[in-house]
Amino acid sequence: MRARFRVLAALTAGMAIWTASAPTAQQLLASGSLTVFDAYLESLRQQAGIPGMSAAIVKDGAIVWEKGYGFQDLGTRLRATPDTPYVVGDLSESFAAVLLLQCVEQRRLDLDTPVVQYGVTTLEPDTTMRQLLSHAAPAGSDVQFQFNPGRFDTLTTVAEWCIPQPYRKSISHRLLDRLAMTTSVPGTDLRDPDFTLPKGLYTDEEIARYRETLTKLALPYHLARGRPELSDIPALTMSAANGLVSTVRDLAQFDAALDSEILLLGDTREAAWTNAVAADGVPLPTGMGWFVQTFRGERIVWTFGVVSGAYSAMVIKAPARNVTFILLANSDGLVAPYELTTGELTRSIFANLFLRLAI
Repeated sequence: MRARFRVLAALTAGMAIWTASAPTAQQLLASGSLTVFDAYLESLRQQAGIPGMSAAIVKDGAIVWEKGYGFQDLGTRLRATPDTPYVVGDLSESFAAVLLLQCVEQRRLDLDTPVVQYGVTTLEPDTTMRQLLSHAAPAGSDVQFQFNPGRFDTLTTVAEWCIPQPYRKSISHRLLDRLAMTTSVPGTDLRDPDFTLPKGLYTDEEIARYRETLTKLALPYHLARGRPELSDIPALTMSAANGLVSTVRDLAQFDAALDSEILLLGDTREAAWTNAVAADGVPLPTGMGWFVQTFRGERIVWTFGVVSGAYSAMVIKAPARNVTFILLANSDGLVAPYELTTGELTRSIFANLFLRLAI
């Protein structure tokens, strides 16, 4: 393990030398510098012991670069591609935030109304949707911020109060279908032919498409004695905090829709991408469904996902430059070593590779 981090440190030092005079995002995308970026990203993947990874850069709503690295299945040596599906873990929260903020725009929900009025019975009576969307700590806590997917997951109930149908149906109809995200699936439990769905929830054709996509799902791995081994994880149901399966190409569709205000009004989106404020007036590291921080004087909006010992994901946006980096992996190596739950993106060597180039 120490040797692994020494190599990563050496790669970081080399990357710092390169990026000291790195091109801007516009120059990078117009030049051959992506070749160097590609080489560093592959080196980081190998040293982190990640079996397979898929990446894309989106500029002005269009994919300008994409790549698969390594293998989505080590046993068959099937290579990862931009169309490879992965479980994106907590990154599912950004999709939940969009659904809920649409309800706010329609005046069906209020950000500052206690969620007990929307059917949530497991939280403190004064907890609001705004607090859950920003991961504000419960009243009486010693801290103001506490990344807690379990608490965020109660927003599934709020979404079903606003849109009275199973949550996964809302994800499918209002987001995946609307944006033609045809290689995304609302839950890995749909793979089981014996799994019972509510009658009429999906057509036979939709179920067949979901199951076909899940046959292509990147297999999950964890490191054991420095080598990747296949993981056994339970089937995941789509909820506000977890369960989505997607690809970098589909996530690029979601990203473009956010930027073009197809999903949310501009003012709503900007509110989601602005740091929330704790009760004592201290800014939190989150907006609503996203982390928000400053790097080299510019706002960075980002999110991540992790399924321990199985998958990880990152989406990093530089809104002022209309550039987004999307990275998915079939191990937790993109996220687990870096404590991203603190809200500091620069802890991640993968994030730094992009940030030092784009900003």
